[in-house]
Amino acid sequence: MPSTVQPILATRDVTRLVRFYAGVAGAVPTLRVPDDGPVFFQGLRIGDSDLGIVADDGIAPGSPGRVLVGIEVDDVDVALPRVEELGGTVTGPANDMPWGQRVAHVQDPDGYRVDLTPTR
Repeated sequence: MPSTVQPILATRDVTRLVRFYAGVAGAVPTLRVPDDGPVFFQGLRIGDSDLGIVADDGIAPGSPGRVLVGIEVDDVDVALPRVEELGGTVTGPANDMPWGQRVAHVQDPDGYRVDLTPTR
């Protein structure tokens, strides 16, 4: 069942962000628009959630706005090195939070803030 609310990230390079989220979070491509030719929209399924990536040549690189994407991964410490391999930025080490969750704060290749947290 699709998510009721779907965050959609705008980017100049849909392929790069799809590769990043597939590599770090195991995202699986779903709906693609159009079916052929240059992609305008690519849906991704991550666990039981959906994330959209939309092409927008008007987006200035490095100005992703006020979006924070939280993604559950099997192991935060295993996923963290993949961030830079896939063009993202690690903004600090993974930390154990007072509420018992391990969290890593990173940025995707377009600069969107992403929190990696362990699967519940």
